Amino acid sequence: MPRRTRAEPVEGDTDSLKENSALPNGFKDEPVKKEKIKDEKGKGKAKRVEPEPTDEEPDETQAGDNTDFDADADVDADGDPENVDGTPRSRKRARVNAEGDFVPSTPTTPKREQVMTLPRDDDGFIPGSIVRIQLHNFLTYDWVEFRPGPYLNMILGPNGTGKSSIACAICLGLNWPPSILGRANEISSFVKHGKESGYIEIELKGAKGQKNLVIRRNLSAKSKSSTLTLNGQSCTGKEITNRMAKLNVQVGNLWYLVLSALSAGSDCMYARFSKSNDEQERLKTMQERNSQLERDVQRYQERKRIEKDIAILKVLIPVNEYHEAKERYQKAKDRQRELHARVRKLKDRNAPAHAKLEQLAVQHREYEKAREKKKTASRQKFQQMKNKWSENDKLERDAEDVTNKLDGLKRAEKERVKKIKEIQGHNEKWQKELDNPPKLEDVEAINAEMRKVNREHSQTTTRMEDLQERQRKNVDSSAAQQANISGALDQLRNLEDERHRKLEKLRAWDRDMADAVVWLRNHQDKFKMEVFEPPMICCTVPDRRYTDAIEACFNQDQLKILVTQCEEDYATLNNYLNDGEQAGLRKGARINTWFRPKVDLSPPPMNEAELKALGFDDYAINKIECPDGLLWFLTREVNLHRTAIGLDASRVDVNAAMEAVSRDGSGAKFIAGRVMNTVSRSRYGKRAAANMTKDLRPARNLVSSTSKWDAVDPEIKKKLDQTIQEARQALEVINEDANNLAAEEREIRAEEALFKKTFDALEARKKVVNNQKKHLATLAAKIETNKNKLRDLENAPSVEDERAKLKKRLFEISKKRVRIVKEYTQLIRAAIADQVEATRSGLEFLQVGANKNALEALCQEKDDKYQRALAEFEEADQIFVATKADAKKKRDTSLDLVRSMDLKFQQQFAKMEMDGSVHDRSVNDLRTELDVQQANLDMISLTNPGVVEQYERRKNEIEALAKTLEDREKSTRKVEREIKNARDRWQPALEQLVASIGKKFSAAFDRIGCAGEIRISPHDDYDKWAIDILVKFRDNEKLQLLTGQRQSGGVQERSLTTILYLMSLTEEARTPFSLVDEINQGMDQRAERAVHNSLVEVTCKPDSAQYFLITPKLLPDLDYHERMKVLCVNNGEWLPETPGLGNMNRMIENFVQLNRDRVSRDRSSRAG
Repeated sequence: MPRRTRAEPVEGDTDSLKENSALPNGFKDEPVKKEKIKDEKGKGKAKRVEPEPTDEEPDETQAGDNTDFDADADVDADGDPENVDGTPRSRKRARVNAEGDFVPSTPTTPKREQVMTLPRDDDGFIPGSIVRIQLHNFLTYDWVEFRPGPYLNMILGPNGTGKSSIACAICLGLNWPPSILGRANEISSFVKHGKESGYIEIELKGAKGQKNLVIRRNLSAKSKSSTLTLNGQSCTGKEITNRMAKLNVQVGNLWYLVLSALSAGSDCMYARFSKSNDEQERLKTMQERNSQLERDVQRYQERKRIEKDIAILKVLIPVNEYHEAKERYQKAKDRQRELHARVRKLKDRNAPAHAKLEQLAVQHREYEKAREKKKTASRQKFQQMKNKWSENDKLERDAEDVTNKLDGLKRAEKERVKKIKEIQGHNEKWQKELDNPPKLEDVEAINAEMRKVNREHSQTTTRMEDLQERQRKNVDSSAAQQANISGALDQLRNLEDERHRKLEKLRAWDRDMADAVVWLRNHQDKFKMEVFEPPMICCTVPDRRYTDAIEACFNQDQLKILVTQCEEDYATLNNYLNDGEQAGLRKGARINTWFRPKVDLSPPPMNEAELKALGFDDYAINKIECPDGLLWFLTREVNLHRTAIGLDASRVDVNAAMEAVSRDGSGAKFIAGRVMNTVSRSRYGKRAAANMTKDLRPARNLVSSTSKWDAVDPEIKKKLDQTIQEARQALEVINEDANNLAAEEREIRAEEALFKKTFDALEARKKVVNNQKKHLATLAAKIETNKNKLRDLENAPSVEDERAKLKKRLFEISKKRVRIVKEYTQLIRAAIADQVEATRSGLEFLQVGANKNALEALCQEKDDKYQRALAEFEEADQIFVATKADAKKKRDTSLDLVRSMDLKFQQQFAKMEMDGSVHDRSVNDLRTELDVQQANLDMISLTNPGVVEQYERRKNEIEALAKTLEDREKSTRKVEREIKNARDRWQPALEQLVASIGKKFSAAFDRIGCAGEIRISPHDDYDKWAIDILVKFRDNEKLQLLTGQRQSGGVQERSLTTILYLMSLTEEARTPFSLVDEINQGMDQRAERAVHNSLVEVTCKPDSAQYFLITPKLLPDLDYHERMKVLCVNNGEWLPETPGLGNMNRMIENFVQLNRDRVSRDRSSRAG
């Protein structure tokens, strides 16, 4: 029966786990893992049951109850199970037979034979006890061998020396799987690092008169399996298990840990039969659910019937559509053939009329050609007449011109005489003006005077150019000084703006610190040296790629701290900000301040060459810019000078970097890519390097830096102010020079004005002389021109000769006109004859055209009738083609639908075709019926097909479950009888066992001056049976039930109670040896001393079995017994290699001898 205790797990005591990376199976300090049990019918769930091993084997009924669970037995390389019989992990799943009884699904492991404790041999060892243990290349040991005593063996040693490795060796050496230890799942993991193989050799005491058993388990680092030998002979795990069973060695029951024992009561439960009332409730539920589904199933079936009718209608409609389309096609075909014959008849009847019309058309074209020829000849005659008329008109105009010229000869003579006199008068006047010219100035004198004035003006121009050059330089100097002022002011504004932005960012984070920074900016004069604002304000990272890495080196307090450079300023700053209220900060505000005197610090862990070789870029201190006075804080407090950064993680050798940064023993940090590595070195054992990693987060405080550093350096501000002042002074001098230059420019401008006035006067005098000379030259040219004209007028021909020429020309023109009149008369007569012929041809043309038009009208009438017949035929032909295509399409559609239906429907359709019922209804009737059925289908809600399947499946399950319940009822009555018989057998033995354990438990409490007892807590539900532990630690208390909620004494009292309870169980144990690990951890000295002394008393009795106690430390002045043996673990990488050096036995002997000498001296001094 599983034992359950109501004591809750001890909280907060984790020291006992230092040597155990994991606990053995069945005693882990966590709830036992719940596993689901596969059940095809879903009849219930079970939990893994791992009962506390008891002295008695379960009877047949209990075995059946406890075997309904999966086993996780490990198998060695040879295929034999490594689990011993009788353990929870060796049990197999049980199934339910037809009668409802639980039976094993596979052959169960035979029941382990009950073995009593064998008698003790002469050397004090009980058979099965451990006589010797030898380890080679196992975990922390290169090689070790030790021989425990037959009673209490106390194993002492610091953490990390390999105490718990001995417990692991006992477990693995006796063929237990590595998974039970929780340290590793593979046996190869227990070979010492760097070694290829190792072994565990355990020598067990044989039965009295028989030799000892030497078991060796050989391990390989390259194989997941191991080999076993027994007394030097190869053997299987099964043989080892059987030999252990004969010696009553229970490997699975070696472990008693404080924490796991406290939680055992909550972790253990046992399997039981599923109760009939649960099955009855399940049957009732299933029946109710099926009754709820019946209506849905009926709706589903009705919907299926309608869907079938709809499917049939959807086939019949295309079939009948094809039938109706076929009838329409036949009618269209007959109509098309009839109209085609009519068109052919009309075409043959109209053919003679069209032939005569073609003949008239040819004759009509011939007459038209003849008429056009006559008309062309007539038009040519008229064109010739028109040309003669135009020629006569031209001659008539020429005659008029000659007549007009004869009339104008007298007037022209008068005009010539008048013009001669006029020209002669003008010449006389102009010649007189030329003979008497006006008196003019000398132009050369004027030019000489102008050259003199220009020479004087050139000096003024040179002065003006020199002045303008000086003015340009003055303007450039002024602009340069203005630019200096503007640049300095911009720099100041930029610095002040960046400080303001960072201050506001700090205010959003820590308002008190921001107020302190504002106060500091206004009161720097109160300090002996400069006090630096928080690093987030006065530090910057020029290369933004390193911002995330460098900010990760700071913690929050380091980013917002005020740094002083001397202790006096540190005290003054704290006095204003933290101790007093002079700064006006919020009441209760605490401002972080910092100062440390300068001392020598650890240098960087790597030189520059090593840094580059390992793939790092540089140290963090070289990637940040700050005021010089802040460097001591960044190195002393933040260790930036020891933090290496490598942005490319692929280039950084992390393992080599770990060794490099931790070789001086102090450890350091380094950043590889986006990972911060914090390396430290252990102070024990091999002093191996350990690395803790953390991903970098995006920087939030150093990312906004834009200037060299955000705090305004007073030197920089002073320099900028001095630049502004000097530029303004220079600007004043420049402005004064500009005023002087302006005055000089005004003088030169006045001289320029006087020069222009003089020069303009000379230009005017010169212009008057030139204009007068030009006027005289013009008069001389005009006189010469008039002389030429006068000569031409005087030499002109006489009037009589001109008149004779004109009359002769007029006579010739008259002769030409007479000849043209004669030719014109002849053309008129020829044109009249051609016109008569053309008229005759036109009449003949008109007569033939009239006949042609009459015949065309007759043919048009006949053609209209033919065209109407042809159009009617074409329309009928289109209808025929369309109905034919429609019928073919509907035929194909109907055939595809019929062929796609199942065989049953096709047979039904063939029968309907034979009796003609397929075409009983029209398409409209079928469509109407389809709409009705579709409406009926829409009225029925859609039911999930899974509901019907679920309904049918549940119906079958109900029938099967009803039969199962009937059989189960019979089986339950049988099991109840068996349970009663079984309880009558084991309950008295259980009560006797608990009474014996309670007696020892009470005696243990009496020895420490307290009271305690244990009782059985029965229950109708066997799953709820438990062991009640009642304790009393004070005289004024009564016995109280120990629970997790008991507050008096807390964890201390619960731990002590549990340990004493385990010791009481140990006295009842029948195994050759037992082992506990760090049982004394988490207790005060009084309790630890009491427990130790009680443990020595219990385990050192003459009838006590072998006992192992593992602990890292002991209190001084404890009770020891001559039967106990103390084993000190002296193991580690730094053991001296010189023989004899560091021998612990020799150290102990020397210590004992020193104590004896000291006692002797004390006695001698007292005697003296």
